[in-house]
Amino acid sequence: MTPSAPLRIVIGSGYLGSRVASRWVARGDRVIGTTRSAARGAALVDAGVEPRMLEVTAADWLAVFAETGPPATLFWSVGFDRSSGAKYHDVHVAGLRRLLDALAVLAARQKIPRWTFPTNPTEQKAEVFTALQSPHPAVTDSPHRPPGDRPPRVIFCSSTGVWGDEAGEIVDETTPVHPSREAGRTLAEAEAMLAAHPAGPGTSLRFAGLYGPGRLPRLDDLRAGRPLAADPESWLNLIHVDDAAQVVEAVADARSPSPLYVVADGHPVRRRDWYNRLAELSGSPTPRWDPTVPPTRGGDKRINPARLFAELPVSLAHPDALEALPELLSD
Repeated sequence: MTPSAPLRIVIGSGYLGSRVASRWVARGDRVIGTTRSAARGAALVDAGVEPRMLEVTAADWLAVFAETGPPATLFWSVGFDRSSGAKYHDVHVAGLRRLLDALAVLAARQKIPRWTFPTNPTEQKAEVFTALQSPHPAVTDSPHRPPGDRPPRVIFCSSTGVWGDEAGEIVDETTPVHPSREAGRTLAEAEAMLAAHPAGPGTSLRFAGLYGPGRLPRLDDLRAGRPLAADPESWLNLIHVDDAAQVVEAVADARSPSPLYVVADGHPVRRRDWYNRLAELSGSPTPRWDPTVPPTRGGDKRINPARLFAELPVSLAHPDALEALPELLSD
């Protein structure tokens, strides 16, 4: 790591966040990873990441930035811990707002150019409101702007769960969202807040289901012979965790990324085909399905990630989840 290495902050160093952090460390960047777990903090140290014990619902981000200096990138990949007592909204909306408000103040204090202006400044905290009254010329990114002149880029880990059931239709960034569950509604609200907040620029990434080493959804249920609570004929959309981390890195490096990308491998698979193959390779009983589950449980849609591949230099190492399964179950 060189003295001029950009600072990347990974907020939530779990399954995806830790892999994103490792990619940045390998490049020689300075990387801070937040966590609520002492054990996870020790693992971050071993990976070359600076750990910070932090609770996003009460974080003093201005104090953090006073210690670390302004970051180049902040990747919000906070998992939801039901045992914490916090609600989805507390974490992903109120928590994210704390971060964005602090970035707005940081921008005003350091006169870092900002990309957007508030639509409703009365809802901002007093210092944020005051900061936004100062004249800041609108700027656009260009190859003539030095990297250090860019405002911090916020990348928000969202989910394709912001869509409800789409009856097997193809969806992309232009498809309206109508989430049916609390988690999806909260993530959609957080996406909208990031898009409108004065602390931009920001990009939301709607990830399909993550899989990879140590994470094959429903494998324990299959091995135990428990019925699967899903419609076997509905579509499943997936992305390997290492490919997902590559996407985050590409967005951080992009000169002017879009405010929204859907992230999937582009090969939707029927749940019946996925779980039959997973059972076969893992030596599990033939999958059984819960007939009481409505057909729309879990959603039924096919994700089209064409924008992602058209705009970013992303080349998936695992473009087909079914073909990736044998390697993951070979041990």
